[in-house]
Amino acid sequence: MRIISGKLKGKTISFLKSSVTRPLKDSVKENIFNIIIHSNLFNVKIKNSNILDLYSGVGSFGLECISRGAEKITFVEKDKNTGEILKKNLKNLDIKKNTTVIIDEIENFLKKDFSEKFEIIFLDPPFADESCLQKLKLIKKKKNYKKDHLIIIHRERKSFENFEDILSPLVTKQYGRSKIIFGKFLI
Repeated sequence: MRIISGKLKGKTISFLKSSVTRPLKDSVKENIFNIIIHSNLFNVKIKNSNILDLYSGVGSFGLECISRGAEKITFVEKDKNTGEILKKNLKNLDIKKNTTVIIDEIENFLKKDFSEKFEIIFLDPPFADESCLQKLKLIKKKKNYKKDHLIIIHRERKSFENFEDILSPLVTKQYGRSKIIFGKFLI
């Protein structure tokens, strides 16, 4: 795995080969960033933004955001071994500044009291995890997002969650086994 663009372009990212994690493929990641950068359907930019990377794994998405000029990234990952590799990636890339790594269950993190608001919220749960919708409801209830925000969800192509009760879907793309949903919270 590598960083595709920005100040860290070409740098490699350590990852864990296991059944616990499923790294975001470079081709899917590249397409996600092309949509963020080139779409006129939303008014959110990566540069100078505050980003929440849920189910962050080894940090592939958030690391790419840092490389492209994001102001701050909060990584949340429940698996301790994976979280340690994420911390190692931050250290090896010398980008620990402006990052926070939380090793905890996503729901525990979201239930904590914090006032931070995010422009981009990325969710990449295991394909078998069906609680993604509940996590989105928690985020919306707590209003931990800015007026101009973007929700990005990576799901299995065959998944059938109904996000339309909580999100206004803006773009949905499919890449092999992956489905990427871009949306905003309904007001």
